[in-house]
Amino acid sequence: MRRGEMPQGERAKLNAVQARTGGAPPERRLPVTAERVERPQRPPRSDAACLAAEVERLKLELSLARTRVAALETRAHIDPLTDVYNRRGFERELKHSLAYVKRYGASAALIYLDLDGFKAINDRHGHAAGDAVLKAAAMVLTRYLRGSDLVARLGGDEFAVLLWNLTEEAAQAKATALESALACMTATHGGTTLMAGASAGKTMLLPFDQVCEVLERADRAMYARKAIRRARRSPG
Repeated sequence: MRRGEMPQGERAKLNAVQARTGGAPPERRLPVTAERVERPQRPPRSDAACLAAEVERLKLELSLARTRVAALETRAHIDPLTDVYNRRGFERELKHSLAYVKRYGASAALIYLDLDGFKAINDRHGHAAGDAVLKAAAMVLTRYLRGSDLVARLGGDEFAVLLWNLTEEAAQAKATALESALACMTATHGGTTLMAGASAGKTMLLPFDQVCEVLERADRAMYARKAIRRARRSPG
């Protein structure tokens, strides 16, 4: 074999490889390694951060619950028919008012009203007609009051009005004016126009009064007023 020549066996192997690859020398391929690309992971929150988030969530739930409770408490003191204070709500406000009168010497009056002829309306036209009259009476009383005054339906056809910063003479004049306003009131039910007057009794709030005492005085004054009105309507 000459110097620099390929051994015969090696040449035969080379010829066989070239025959398979179309005469081109075989390529040397680098090994391919598949790498898995991981998504970036969010660092886990610390226990303190989780606790802070939970505290904020609970605070929000507590705030919403308090709002719902306040709304329910407010509605619990409102008469659902007339949308004014009910007896429970009015007595609460009257208690606060008596404490204010005692502490600051403010003047306030309570007017107790009872509708005249209301039972006859219920008996003749039904309770739905009576409800229409009660709603109309509440609207009239609310319209004739100032923003600082309160009106309530104590039950049945009885209403109460709490008035601030007026003399006893002015309170009596207001009671008379409310009687006149209710005497002109009309309500409509089933195509029928309904009317009902009212008798009003007033009393001033005194520094050492209790809620029951004020209501009883005003109630007695109202019945005395009703007796006078009946006597005036009676013949002879």
